[in-house]
Amino acid sequence: MEPVRIPPFESFYAEHKDPVFAHLRRLLGQGAEDAFQETFLRALRAYPELRNGRHLRAWVFTIATRVAIDETRRTRPRGALPELAVEDSLPPHAELGPLTDDLPPKERAAVVLRYGFDLPYDEIATALGSSEDAARQATSSGVRRLRERSKES
Repeated sequence: MEPVRIPPFESFYAEHKDPVFAHLRRLLGQGAEDAFQETFLRALRAYPELRNGRHLRAWVFTIATRVAIDETRRTRPRGALPELAVEDSLPPHAELGPLTDDLPPKERAAVVLRYGFDLPYDEIATALGSSEDAARQATSSGVRRLRERSKES
């Protein structure tokens, strides 16, 4: 399979900025602005090293998810969390956020990318920097943990 041409960074940014910001806003709320800047700064730094433009969406969503996870770990409050109002008609990826918060990062990213963004396993594998089988395994493990957790509740 021949590599897909990588567009100029400006085009890549214009195409992906709104969905990435929405994803980060859902994950982080008010902290999304800083995470958004960090996501595209990391993407800009890595962009010259890319060799294939086939899975750019999965790639940038993985960066954004990792930035959000890093930010959440850095600022995780100690003690009880306040009750938050739940909005109706959230997109599927938004509904997964609270459910997947305690999953290991790779499993969380795999579950959100698969069931929140409906990405195929080959794109998830690219986003995670793993094989397609490893992406399937991470997704399966994450779902299994969620099911076990729901049985305990």
